[in-house]
Amino acid sequence: VTGASFFVFSGALKTSSGYLAKSSIVEDGVMVQITAESMDSLRQALREMKDFTITCGKVDAEDPQEHVHIQWVEDDKNFSKG
Repeated sequence: VTGASFFVFSGALKTSSGYLAKSSIVEDGVMVQITAESMDSLRQALREMKDFTITCGKVDAEDPQEHVHIQWVEDDKNFSKG
């Protein structure tokens, strides 16, 4: 599990790259490179406030290297209070 100050989602990953998606740590955030098709799905999930999972790693890998889970949670109004 990685906490981050920000996330950057880039829809410029080419299908021919051989990757499902790629993630990397940038400064104190995370950049996730996905295909244009995945970006369309991500946008739709955000509009509908639905959870979304991005599987990162090589297309032909037996076990994916990592997953990026975007989860909607209950609003905790007591967080960072004061």
